[in-house]
Amino acid sequence: MTLSRRMLLVMALAVGAAALFAGPAAAQQPPIRIGSTLALTGPLAATALTHKLVGEIYVEQLNARGGLLGRKVEWIVKDDQSKPELARTLYEQLITSDKVDLLMGPYATGAILSAMGVAQRYNKVLVHHTFGIPSMAKYEMQFPAWSLGPDPATTVPNTLFDALAKSPKPPKTIAIVTSKFPSVHFMSLGGREVAKKRGLQEVLFLEWDFGNRDFGPIAARIKDAKPDFVWIGDIGLEGNMLLDAMKKIDYTPPIHFHVYPAPGPMSKSPEGNNALSLTIFEEHAPFTNSAVASDFVKTFNDRAAKANLPDTSVEVQAAASYTAWQMLEAGVRGAGSLDDKAIAAWLHKNKVNTIQGQLRFDGPSNYGDDLMKIKQVQNGHWVVVYPPQFAPLNVKLQVK
Repeated sequence: MTLSRRMLLVMALAVGAAALFAGPAAAQQPPIRIGSTLALTGPLAATALTHKLVGEIYVEQLNARGGLLGRKVEWIVKDDQSKPELARTLYEQLITSDKVDLLMGPYATGAILSAMGVAQRYNKVLVHHTFGIPSMAKYEMQFPAWSLGPDPATTVPNTLFDALAKSPKPPKTIAIVTSKFPSVHFMSLGGREVAKKRGLQEVLFLEWDFGNRDFGPIAARIKDAKPDFVWIGDIGLEGNMLLDAMKKIDYTPPIHFHVYPAPGPMSKSPEGNNALSLTIFEEHAPFTNSAVASDFVKTFNDRAAKANLPDTSVEVQAAASYTAWQMLEAGVRGAGSLDDKAIAAWLHKNKVNTIQGQLRFDGPSNYGDDLMKIKQVQNGHWVVVYPPQFAPLNVKLQVK
């Protein structure tokens, strides 16, 4: 059967009208809403502000690339005030009241654990940045950007002590002082056991409550113990406060390691010189060899300077945050859907390319390999010192 010219004209007009009305509707699709909390105030704010800046940068970049699934992305972030119990309440609000499509995890283990419980209750995927106790991550749809491996209490201290063993003056005695903040305390107890197994003599072990601000007595005890090496189980500005307390009594530890310091304040403090810590990324080759990493570093440097952050460089916290966003984007694109179960299934089965390397999520508690390196503050900047293939040219661990 042939169609008359009049019928063809009518059909063409109908198609044109449909396109006319569909076009604006498609263009006006609501944004994909991603909800999270961060410790924008309270003891953890110095580090969480870095995570906030990274999230803002990533969402801008993502939208410049066309968003996700053809829709723009909107990030809703609320202040959990460094309180895990408040984080729990706010994640409930994000899901039930704000009706977000996806979740992004908060900063620090306590808040992440609270968010994880809420995500599990509502069957939501939770990608998170900095969870420090893998064995506690029981939920099958949580995915870590913090590549500690499944047994960091053993593998991470061994990496540190391997580095120290190759230093000009390997320590023989150790003082371990630590916050009771969950992930820090967990890592410090692991370091304590590894140190004993490796033959270091423990001359002091002390703990303090998270939120403590009086570090004078602890500094005095460390000075009296005269250790070759001080393991400081700190988070946020605790390490800076302890170093300041040591300065007041004219004491400088010969070697000091910090578990989770606030990176900018530590690197910019004179007392922080030669401090050691953990990292997955620093602002130098080979980490910056990829175009994605290099572009992110340039953008972050500029934005951090404008935001007056104490450190404008990309280091472990900024890298973990950027990695988490890369994971979430990869999961949505891989699944081709906002369905949480589909996203989780894709992440379980696939590796994700990130600025810290290729991550997998098929090990215990969805953790893959331990990618931690040892970094040190040298001349006001964090640089990797171990393993040596990740260190800048001619950079080696410095010991007083």
